[in-house]
Amino acid sequence: MSNVLLITSSPRGAESVSSKVATDLASALAANSGAQIVTRDLAASPIAHLDTVTTNAIRKAPADRNAQEAAAIKISDELVAELQAADKIVIGTGLINFNIYSGLKSWIDNVARAGVTFSYSAEGPKGHLTGKKAYIVLASAGVYSEGPAAPLNHAVPYLKTVLGFLGITDVEVLSVEGLAFGPDAVAKALAAAERRTKELAVAA
Repeated sequence: MSNVLLITSSPRGAESVSSKVATDLASALAANSGAQIVTRDLAASPIAHLDTVTTNAIRKAPADRNAQEAAAIKISDELVAELQAADKIVIGTGLINFNIYSGLKSWIDNVARAGVTFSYSAEGPKGHLTGKKAYIVLASAGVYSEGPAAPLNHAVPYLKTVLGFLGITDVEVLSVEGLAFGPDAVAKALAAAERRTKELAVAA
């Protein structure tokens, strides 16, 4: 059975547009393929930012870790296993201060591991997570997918760079934007997201 990994990161709970649209997209993708959905809510269950112990553990072979390091790296191993098992990855985030939520950055820091999800060689870096497709759902108050504010959108370029570095180069972006422009704009953005969700599910 194939797996869809759903990663949400907004702290806005039920009010989160990025989480709602990402969840709808994951459900549509799973329904079309009979896949199982694995959900990782980074706001409800925050992942600690890397500290000295975890950083040391990541850099060591399992046999070289002390008891504290072995315990600290368990969450990173769990996150990596979820990512490795997924055929499709749906990432939901709001655009905050022109980038992603810090909880999502912590997830990235835990899954981007040399020798595990990528490696270095004489030919340069090589991502180990090939053959997967990712979907980025980005919600924003303004319009950042095009127009004068587009250069301020560091979230999509960053996520595409990280995913590509890990070997995930097939990436779709679903922007839900203009949410600060009133109820009509919100309704329009959600309707557009629903149409795009259906298109992506059929295409998958």
